[in-house]
Amino acid sequence: MKALQFDRFGSPDVIELRDVPQPDPGPGQIRVAVRACGLTPADWHVVDGLLADHLPPLPRGLGLEVAGTVDALGEGVTGVQVGDRVFGPAAFDGPTAGAAEYALMPAWALIPEGVTAEQAAALPMAAETAWRALDDLGVQPGELLLVHGAGTTVGEAAVRFALHRGIRVIATAGPTRAAALEEIGAQVTAYGEGMAGRVGALARGPVDRALDATPAGGRIDRADRPSPAGGSLPALIGLTGDPDRVLTVSDFAAAAELGVRITTEIRYDRMNEFARLAGEGVLAVPVARTYTLDQIREAAELSRSRRPGGKLMLVL
Repeated sequence: MKALQFDRFGSPDVIELRDVPQPDPGPGQIRVAVRACGLTPADWHVVDGLLADHLPPLPRGLGLEVAGTVDALGEGVTGVQVGDRVFGPAAFDGPTAGAAEYALMPAWALIPEGVTAEQAAALPMAAETAWRALDDLGVQPGELLLVHGAGTTVGEAAVRFALHRGIRVIATAGPTRAAALEEIGAQVTAYGEGMAGRVGALARGPVDRALDATPAGGRIDRADRPSPAGGSLPALIGLTGDPDRVLTVSDFAAAAELGVRITTEIRYDRMNEFARLAGEGVLAVPVARTYTLDQIREAAELSRSRRPGGKLMLVL
């Protein structure tokens, strides 16, 4: 099969499209013929050596979330059959991962009617991170939540989940996603200088909780990129009045210094719930562009610019 693979750490330039053996599903796994593979910032961290000490030796693959058609079942797998359309996280502890013609999956859900493979493959990581962040933050129905970085895939998923839970949402976002966020019910204001004042004016009272969903926990400038000059966590603490009412999904170093919450334990026990909400139109992650496997360097360049405008997708 064709698969993207790297045998040394570095920039995306080390990634090659190769002919490799198909992987066999282990106990509790399925193998899928991949139709779409979502790209995330985490892919480039893995290529650069993240988790190098916790995974088998090189070579390895990339691509952490996929959608496709079930091709083979591992021992003990029930509730799914060959030919089913599924989506979920890809196994990435072997020589290949999701960016391949065939991939292994340790968790999955059936793709709902009316949802394309590209739309489904955009969901797993953003939905899992956003759902977990809201749970760990402890935000309750009727409270006011500030989602900083709502134009990111995680941020938009968090806005959608929060509104569905009966939570009032103020979102900071750039012009690319502002209108879409307003359409689903969030109050939206811009990033950048004066953000805290604008949020305070919209809130007309205290902000109960704040979620930092920016890619690097940083401020966002008018070009929708993280600013290298400091982070936004002090402003979020000021708006809520308590660092324990703020959670970041990325800026762990600043969180430790300031007493802000973090969330790190990935869990995919809500995949069927994500599928249901996607089928009902509650959950959606915008797909900005699609690429073929041999266009990985072009896709990586846009992804690493921090200005993709939505999810970037490899399609097969």
